[in-house]
Amino acid sequence: MTMKKVTWLWGISSLLATFVIGAPTTGAQYVLQQASHDSSQSSQSSQSTSQRKLHGRFLHITDLHPDEYYKVHTSTEENIACHRGHGPAGYYGAETSDCDSPLELVNATLNWVAANLKDEIDFVVWTGDSARHDSDEEIPRHNKDILAMNQRIADAFAATFSDDKGLVVPVVPTFGNNDIYPHNILLPGPNDILKTYTDVWQNFIPEEQRHSFEYGGWFYVEVIPHKLAVFSLNTLYFFDRNAGVDDCMHPSEPGYKHFDWLRVQLQFMRERGMKAILIGHVPPARTSGKQLWDETCWQKYTLWLQQYRDVVVGSLYGHMNIDHFLLQDTKDIDFSYIESGSGQRASIRETIEDEISIESSKDYLIELRDDWSKLPDPVQGRDLEESEGKKKKHKGKKKKGKKGKKGGKSKLGGPFAERYQLTFISPSVVPNYFPSLRVFEYNITGLEDTPTWVDTMRTLNAQGSSSSSDSEWRELELHDERNLEIEKKKKKKGKGKDDDENSKGPKVPIPEPPAKGTPPGPAYFPQPLTLKGFTQYYANLTYINNDVTTDSDDGDDEDVSSWSWNAGKHWNKKPKHAKPKPREFAYEVEYTTFDDKIYKLKDLTVRSMLRLAHRIGQTSSDDAKGLVSQQDSDCDDGEYENQIDDDDDDDDDEETEPSDDEDDESESDEEEDVEAEKKKKKKGKGGKKKKKHRKGHKKRKDTKVWLHFLRHAFVSTRSTDELRDL
Repeated sequence: MTMKKVTWLWGISSLLATFVIGAPTTGAQYVLQQASHDSSQSSQSSQSTSQRKLHGRFLHITDLHPDEYYKVHTSTEENIACHRGHGPAGYYGAETSDCDSPLELVNATLNWVAANLKDEIDFVVWTGDSARHDSDEEIPRHNKDILAMNQRIADAFAATFSDDKGLVVPVVPTFGNNDIYPHNILLPGPNDILKTYTDVWQNFIPEEQRHSFEYGGWFYVEVIPHKLAVFSLNTLYFFDRNAGVDDCMHPSEPGYKHFDWLRVQLQFMRERGMKAILIGHVPPARTSGKQLWDETCWQKYTLWLQQYRDVVVGSLYGHMNIDHFLLQDTKDIDFSYIESGSGQRASIRETIEDEISIESSKDYLIELRDDWSKLPDPVQGRDLEESEGKKKKHKGKKKKGKKGKKGGKSKLGGPFAERYQLTFISPSVVPNYFPSLRVFEYNITGLEDTPTWVDTMRTLNAQGSSSSSDSEWRELELHDERNLEIEKKKKKKGKGKDDDENSKGPKVPIPEPPAKGTPPGPAYFPQPLTLKGFTQYYANLTYINNDVTTDSDDGDDEDVSSWSWNAGKHWNKKPKHAKPKPREFAYEVEYTTFDDKIYKLKDLTVRSMLRLAHRIGQTSSDDAKGLVSQQDSDCDDGEYENQIDDDDDDDDDEETEPSDDEDDESESDEEEDVEAEKKKKKKGKGGKKKKKHRKGHKKRKDTKVWLHFLRHAFVSTRSTDELRDL
């Protein structure tokens, strides 16, 4: 595919300054002004719009962090942040450092997307942080600057995904913790920030939902009308670092109201036969020792996803910069964190730093692996065809173990692993590693001729009608519905309850589970709208910037990093050119799940990803018996030489059937789980104690799949030796 040059319109007239891409600039930089379209371009654009079909692909882009004060060849050191001094800051960014993105990188990224992806995707999810960090005391952030930059980026997205008649590809944005001032702090709505963003995102928020967005910062878009909606969650009301709110337990809190809104809307999706993708900025990251969300919010989220597992296709987040995924375990649901008035308990987990450093990322990923090492073996479960054919045969055995003796598939929550939920976290555009974009593919079997978003919107606009009149009605009845449910529950309870139980306050409305006999949702079994896989793109800035010397006198390429700042691999290098001479900018494929010979993923269902997580958690071939066979002859694994091969035996499609002594084996497994739980409790409540305890442990052995996971987590910026050092 060839690279095309286009220019972008920024929406604030006072900021309409221009510069030529590829030319060095001095001082603050402004992004490109929109070029006029000639009549032939307009004609071609209209024609392509009328012929748009679903492609079964969408783009996830996150954490641009544009910095108008970034200067080429400045220092990457702390408190300088590529704003002044002399150093290796490249034309398109200072890769592997904590400097933010130059505007050239944002321009080049949107240019590349317009030329190579725009006509091949159905919608865009954009998960926040479109302003710089507060990394330089000499140039502090101000609210007006943050909002102005977000306006410019929003206008650039609108220009990128529009034709001469307007938006062609729906874009669904969400807040980042750096999109507000002070960062992390968002007070309950309605407030001036939410009102301003209603205008900033006017091209993206459906008009009938602007009132609810002004109220709480949440909304959804039917990206495939009547089939699929993308829900933009305001995760700042869940974020543990937001000192402006408390929790998701008390009805007065915006987090509580957010989940109430989500409950009503997901029920509405279920009634309409629709599915939903959830997106947000701050992910529900939670290990045995660390977390990002307030525990009451994590508990509600996990319960909501369990109850709406027939509706939710998947969950996508940003913020953490590292490429990885999460598994929420519904067995961790604790109603004492959910019921209002039950008395909130202090969380035993430390809060993960709001700006994830390389050092904290290492610690977090190792803890994630430790948690995954305790996952039940997914191979013990059975596929749908096997379980359906033998359901009656094994029915008696299932009843036999009422006190907890369960086979492998029962420990997973049935043959589709419905005990677990899946969260994907994409790496960022800001080059803390290499700039990244992700394109998901999803199943559109039977949907090929479904009217697209642009066709539906333009037809409705021509008719002068609103897109989702029912949505507003459901929104308005939320409060009355909640009160009605509370009254119903009170009547069912009768008069036999103690006064002290009644004094706890109203019961939280719990979402209804799927109706009996409902088949598993798209997240659990392949069907229309199931996520099939993704392709991860990255821009190798070391090559593109073309500015790093190779002289050994300049020192090695090791990071100078701390828990607060990382100066990057090239911190002590001298630029090889007095003036930048970058190569042509382009993203290239880093990896794709469709042909990755180490991951060996059939799709992105929970069952497939649970299997991968289990493999990552193992430390020897003996631990991984019966998992995916590793085809060494087909795999370029020279970079992982001398590492333990985690997959020795059975093929991915060969799954073990439960034997007659299944109950005995599962009893042994449960005893191991109990022992693991006891060890967890012995770790104590203090974060420091936990760290000391973990440091005393023998380092887990490296396997090919673990090193492969780490390589992608850090977007291919780390050598195998550096990965081993973890």
